[in-house]
Amino acid sequence: MTETPNPNIVDADTLTGEMRPIRRAVLALGSNLGERLTALQGAVNAIADTPDVWVTGVSPVYETQPVDSPAEAKTYLNAVVLIDTTLAATRLLDRALAIEDAFDRERTEVRNAPRTLDVDLIVVGDRRSDDDTLRLPHPRAAERAFVLQPWFDLEPDAEFPDLGPIADLLEKADQSGVSRRDDLTLEIQ
Repeated sequence: MTETPNPNIVDADTLTGEMRPIRRAVLALGSNLGERLTALQGAVNAIADTPDVWVTGVSPVYETQPVDSPAEAKTYLNAVVLIDTTLAATRLLDRALAIEDAFDRERTEVRNAPRTLDVDLIVVGDRRSDDDTLRLPHPRAAERAFVLQPWFDLEPDAEFPDLGPIADLLEKADQSGVSRRDDLTLEIQ
């Protein structure tokens, strides 16, 4: 009889035989230009279509006021997606950027400029990174109610690496301007 490895523990690369751990990752989605809900649903679909990624949860949708954005910025729709993945954090970042590009994300010099789609890596397992292209855990997510609230909805007992329970962080965060939109939903397809 042939035994198959437990898929919840490791995944063997079929070409190299390299064993890669499955990591839990938290991705934050946001959009404040164009068809915002369509962009978020498209991002969920694209994430779910990514090889070596398994979507395990999608939060409710929140409408939020822009934070540290130009004065003309409109309200965002935000959500959080939980995944399990064997992808390296850098490959997951490449995929997130490709998804943004597919939704015509324009990158400018203006910090927090309005955007059709934003896909941020918040946490990827216990991975730490502090270089120009990848910062993990996300450096400002622990202060942002528009990330913490939808994440809390999915995993109320989750811990933010090095900072503690997200429930505690959410209590400290400014929650004004964050409204749950029960009339809008995202689906895992």
